[in-house]
Amino acid sequence: MPQDITYQHPLFGGKISCTFPNRFQDVSDIREVPGHQEVFADPNRDESLIIEVLEFKPDIADNGSAVWFLQDLASEQDAEGTLVIEQSGVLEAPGLTYYNTPAVVTTAVGQMAISKGRQGREAQNIVKVYLANLRLKEVDTDVLVTAYEPIVINPLSESADTVGAGVAVPAAQVGCTPMDDVFKLAVTSFRVLDWSLF
Repeated sequence: MPQDITYQHPLFGGKISCTFPNRFQDVSDIREVPGHQEVFADPNRDESLIIEVLEFKPDIADNGSAVWFLQDLASEQDAEGTLVIEQSGVLEAPGLTYYNTPAVVTTAVGQMAISKGRQGREAQNIVKVYLANLRLKEVDTDVLVTAYEPIVINPLSESADTVGAGVAVPAAQVGCTPMDDVFKLAVTSFRVLDWSLF
């Protein structure tokens, strides 16, 4: 049974909130993070959760937007062997409504081989990536909620020093909430408290 304590985290100066386990530490306390992102990581498990606010992409259809962003992310990170494992249909989020227009949400789950930071391809880890695209059309914004879960850690990866090389230990086995549940909680609890952010 997971022992994680979850709480509502204020994001972007308190203008957005989202709930996830407190084992995820604010990366901006360690290194600089771009202003359009909030990045949290559990260094003991090499798992991370990123909330990103982007300009709305009107040329991307709602029903394929999460997959498009997942593939864009893979390309940006020079990933290899990217597979889309699953994708959702288009869902409305009535709890995320601006002037009577609910946000549109799609999700995708993929697997890819990516390197940490500036490490080369020889140090790639196999990672499961969960991505939700919350489309806030009335304020011309695409929000991405992305969660990374290592499947296999490469012995040459800098992650191997912290979490060990080989197949990652399942979260539940060490008393942590599994990443798919962390992701679902973060997406379903996502709230805009001050729309002036956009």
